[in-house]
Amino acid sequence: MSPRADAPPTAPAAGSTALRRFGPAQRWVHRTTAVLMGVCVLTAACLYVPQLAQLVGRRALVVTVHEWSGVALPLPVLAGLASRALRADLGRLNRFGPHDRTWLRSALRRDRRPASRPAGKFNAGQKLYAAWIAGATLVMLGTGLMMWFTHLTPLVWRTSATFVHDWLALTIGIVLAGHIGMALADPEARRGLRTGSVSREWAEREHPLWRP
Repeated sequence: MSPRADAPPTAPAAGSTALRRFGPAQRWVHRTTAVLMGVCVLTAACLYVPQLAQLVGRRALVVTVHEWSGVALPLPVLAGLASRALRADLGRLNRFGPHDRTWLRSALRRDRRPASRPAGKFNAGQKLYAAWIAGATLVMLGTGLMMWFTHLTPLVWRTSATFVHDWLALTIGIVLAGHIGMALADPEARRGLRTGSVSREWAEREHPLWRP
């Protein structure tokens, strides 16, 4: 990540109470990726939790759905790259500036004052989550392909891939649960992903360095 801070805020427009946060492309990519990730997690749970496996049955079908949803997982982001707005957001997620380090220090100290957590359009926690989940998805895709096409790699590779795939899947499940929990605690952030707009008051409080 290149150390470049977001642009400073500008004065809000007179009489405006709502700000456009996400366009159709960003919302479509997020929703489609969330659905595919949810299918991956649910089918993985049905494969590894004996009680769920007995309840669902049809293991071969569950394996097939799990494999193809995993292969399709990167496709929404790749298709969304045609959108200039999505590419701009990916650029923001890839920039880590001094204010992000301040945000992280405040988060580690559990300092919840808005003034102690400066953030642009995305805060430091969201940037770290995006980078981690993107890397984890690629690792899961690579190890999953080695487990799927067993004739392409030697046995020791497949054994290692299975170990990494299983434990990383558990970690992803835990991180996703935390991500969903934080989203449930912030209705305005969910509104931004649902409708594309957020209130100016929320934006100024949670993302004071964001320039809409």
